[in-house]
Amino acid sequence: MTLRDLLETQKSIILNRWFEAIMATYAADTSGFLKSQKDQFRNPVGHTFSEGINSIFEALIAGTELQEGMTTVLDDIIKVRAVQNFTPAQALSFIFVLKTVVREELGKDIKENQLYEEFIGFEGKIDELALYAFNIYLKYREQLFELRTAELKRMTFGLLKRANLMSEIPSEDTESENLE
Repeated sequence: MTLRDLLETQKSIILNRWFEAIMATYAADTSGFLKSQKDQFRNPVGHTFSEGINSIFEALIAGTELQEGMTTVLDDIIKVRAVQNFTPAQALSFIFVLKTVVREELGKDIKENQLYEEFIGFEGKIDELALYAFNIYLKYREQLFELRTAELKRMTFGLLKRANLMSEIPSEDTESENLE
């Protein structure tokens, strides 16, 4: 038996535990809603996570390269986490939780079938996924801060204009003409 076989046979249990662990990072009332509401239109965040972790897990099992199999799915999940009030570590911790879940669910079988090397390779793929996700997270956080900065500039300009505290700053050309 290979690690891939074990992962496929225990897939639903692993995915359920992984989803539960992700939902535990939210407040109790939010977590309850995200877990209970299955409709993708009423609960787009829960749906994004549920579908996303399934696709990520499938790609990890298949050994798909990160860029090929997970870009869109990971992008969607990270986009959600980037706009929420999480630290970078909290936002991306859900990726590392998969290691813990797999160890707890398959640890005995990995030991019995001596699949340590395969498991270390699988954990390495999860680490690569986390690094890739960090780059995506930074991209979205930068965009978010740029949007916030632009909004603050617009608001400040508007307030200054309304308070008549705005005046034209003469250009150097205008100043030199006035001196002559």
